[in-house]
Amino acid sequence: MQEKEKLKEWTEGIPSVDAGAERKARAHMDQLTKPRGALGELETIWIRLAGITGQTQPQIGNKRVAVFCGDHGVTAEGVSAYPAEVTGLMMENFSRGKAAVHVLARRFGARVTVVDVGSRLENVPDGVMDRKVRRGTANMAQGPAMSREEALESIRIGMETAERLKKEGVQLAATGEMGIGNTTPAAAVAGILTGKSVERMTGRGTGLDDAGLKRKREVIRASLEVNRPDPTDPLDVLAKVGGLEMGAMAGFVLGAARHRLPVVLDGVISTVAALVAVRIAPQSQPYLFASHLSVEPAHGVLLEELDLQPLITAGMRLGEGSGAVLAFPLFDAAETAAREMATFSELGR
Repeated sequence: MQEKEKLKEWTEGIPSVDAGAERKARAHMDQLTKPRGALGELETIWIRLAGITGQTQPQIGNKRVAVFCGDHGVTAEGVSAYPAEVTGLMMENFSRGKAAVHVLARRFGARVTVVDVGSRLENVPDGVMDRKVRRGTANMAQGPAMSREEALESIRIGMETAERLKKEGVQLAATGEMGIGNTTPAAAVAGILTGKSVERMTGRGTGLDDAGLKRKREVIRASLEVNRPDPTDPLDVLAKVGGLEMGAMAGFVLGAARHRLPVVLDGVISTVAALVAVRIAPQSQPYLFASHLSVEPAHGVLLEELDLQPLITAGMRLGEGSGAVLAFPLFDAAETAAREMATFSELGR
């Protein structure tokens, strides 16, 4: 199909990681004044960054969080503890720089870029990029959330965002999102792509009670029955039971991989999007890092599917990219250790 041909064209340029740079980075780490492997994940981070960037001394000082926003028609089914209007309110909060992701990003020396790919707002707040594909998805419990063309467009927007950040000098990126109700399509997409049950992949999201959780699972099962997404076609899954912000984050992963830009994933929504990207282009997987383990039940399953080890377990479930930002200091620590620790040769050994 035409969409699949476009995706192939967009992703065929993703390079392999630089094995030579990884070997040199590992050799350097092994020469530092410590037992081999004693810095654990900090060593892994540095070695992987070398392979991703092709640099034996990678630099990560310019950090950015890309937050993609979209509304979901399925909120009409009562699957969220908050009304759909909160998406727009939070976008206003993003505009003022007062959201959790902004506060944490400032603390850890990062900036935030917010992109509207599918909110219901007519007027996008100042400071938010307006790349709206449509004003919210349709109710997936009654039919496809969007068309294949719209899903493809959301991916394209994400890829273009990654390319733009790379041109701006960004050296380490993270993905985040905002969209009331989005744990419902995320659970649907995750279940289809992993083959796991609705019960296994569906959590309480923004804080549903037992009755709300039961309703949410019923809605997801109905959506899957109505749409019957094809698990072998990630674009079909995204279009039928996904979200515009998920498509944009998937595109961001693909675009970042094309430009050797490492990406730190946030929670379950971000990771679902990453799985969509990896199913489209498996060669994008080595460019991903997992920041933390969310309390959402699907998250651990998704990380296993992507063969990623979370750096933090902090019991978080906020989204926005907040968990990804919390992992940034570990990347800084890896860079500092690699650059500033003495080697045994410097001690005469």
